[in-house]
Amino acid sequence: MTDTAFYEKPVLLNRETHRALRVGPTLGFAFASRANSLYLAGVEFNEAAKEYAIVFTRSGGKTIPVVILGLRAQENLYVSNDGQAVWDAKYIPAFVRRYPFVLAQMPGADMGVCIDEACNNLRDPNGQALFDAQGHSTEFLQNAVEFLTKFQQEYQRTDAFCQRVVAAGLLTDMNAKADLTDGRSFTVNGLMVVDEKKLLALDDTQVLAMFRAGDLHWLSLHLASLTNMQRLIDRMAERKVSMQPAPLPPARRQMTVGAMHRHDK
Repeated sequence: MTDTAFYEKPVLLNRETHRALRVGPTLGFAFASRANSLYLAGVEFNEAAKEYAIVFTRSGGKTIPVVILGLRAQENLYVSNDGQAVWDAKYIPAFVRRYPFVLAQMPGADMGVCIDEACNNLRDPNGQALFDAQGHSTEFLQNAVEFLTKFQQEYQRTDAFCQRVVAAGLLTDMNAKADLTDGRSFTVNGLMVVDEKKLLALDDTQVLAMFRAGDLHWLSLHLASLTNMQRLIDRMAERKVSMQPAPLPPARRQMTVGAMHRHDK
């Protein structure tokens, strides 16, 4: 389900190699236009639930929360396809906002700051410098690293939340099917949602523990967000994405080509 690898050329940030880089204003979100879902930290549920459907999926052996952005692989319905690549929502997930920076696991327990050298606004002469003349990190870079650090902390917090949800046996598979008014139909597999009956069946001790951990609040936001699936379907219908026609059977295809040849004669 998740198509989130929009870092084309991530490399470890280097004071010498990247001394001259200057990050300009965003030139649109084309880099995320093929991400049909994105990781979402639990702390983001409150704002994201207003505009996106939040579900769970399995990735790298873990259960993670994601926002659904498209009904087909490599299609983000929240990024405009008019050439401007505008993000059409008030809240933009932190996974996107941290771009072009990202933390990467280094040998041992350390995390290294990487940058996507394929980013289209790294050489803006009027942009923000990453390093000063002495090779020290600028305030801009320091703020970016702080954001990455907080994101990583929330990732760990969200991972603990997901582990508790899985341990409580609250998730159930959900296959989402979208039927458009023009007859098109799309099925999205590999999703999980909270089973409300299982949630209500928890004993008082479990409920109190999840309440104090803040889990119940996040779960309620997840459940409320599912109504946004209809918004996603509406976006798909409005975009009117052209679909390739099914290939003709061999015999029919030969007849068609033959008819064209006769017409040419």
